[in-house]
Amino acid sequence: MWFIFALVSTFGWGLADLFYKKSAQDNDRYSHLKTAIWVGLVMGAVSICLLPFSESGFSLSALVINAVKYSPASLSYIISMVIGYAGLRYLELSIISPVQNASGALSTVAMIIYFTAAGRLGSISDEFSALDIIGTVIIVAGVIALAVVEKKLSSGDAPKDSKYKMGALALIFPLLYCVFDTVGTAADGIILDEETGLGLGEIDVLILYGLTFLLAGIAAWVFLFIKTKKAYNPFRKAEKNNFFASCCEEFGQIFYVYAMAKKPMLAAPMVASYCIVSVILSRIFLKEKLKASQYACVISVIAGIVILGISEGLAEA
Repeated sequence: MWFIFALVSTFGWGLADLFYKKSAQDNDRYSHLKTAIWVGLVMGAVSICLLPFSESGFSLSALVINAVKYSPASLSYIISMVIGYAGLRYLELSIISPVQNASGALSTVAMIIYFTAAGRLGSISDEFSALDIIGTVIIVAGVIALAVVEKKLSSGDAPKDSKYKMGALALIFPLLYCVFDTVGTAADGIILDEETGLGLGEIDVLILYGLTFLLAGIAAWVFLFIKTKKAYNPFRKAEKNNFFASCCEEFGQIFYVYAMAKKPMLAAPMVASYCIVSVILSRIFLKEKLKASQYACVISVIAGIVILGISEGLAEA
């Protein structure tokens, strides 16, 4: 089922990217913090609902201990996402998403290094078929190629709109996102691994991440209140894109956690390919133009996903 979970997460996060871009206001320097507040609200609400189902016990002490265990992943994710929200003010979605999601490849490398050090590389390699390896390589190569293509396009053909005034310098946002997301994804793969992990179940991870993001959202709200001298109301009609983005983000997060618990080194690069969904949606709904090189990368990643799907089907047969 890891493949289905990863596929659903891919589409959920690709759709979230579309709404994130629609909510990014180039004339609002705090739009990224407002998005973070909304994500915190939605994730926090889901976490509170899941508390009675915690696998490690419904107690404050267990919650604190597990929060410390999961902090490397949760904090890395939160930092990367806020950086990503800020970057959407200066770059097109079809540019920023592929560069950010090169983290899927980097996190796989990081997990290979960890599992090798833990003496588990032999058992892991036995679980992967030739099709798994081929599909993963194609996906990773496609995502990296798309990131390279987008970097070149952002340097030469960036829109002349004022919101893109930072030009190629704005790539610092997706690059920083990539670094922090790599740490978070690798940490997730290690923490959630069923044999060498830290003993945290999928529901516990969803609870911990959601509550941490809720605290981050509250901190962002307080910061806005101090800076602007007025309370930000996230429930205005104008914030509907942030609401939809947050719901899609949490939807994707739920399936991502279960995919990573089963096959972390395969799920990470596959889920990172949600940038392909972002690129396609940006073409359809945001009218961002795509070039032949971009389409080639999209097709290669889709081919890699199909190969993984065939491999999973053969394994289940």
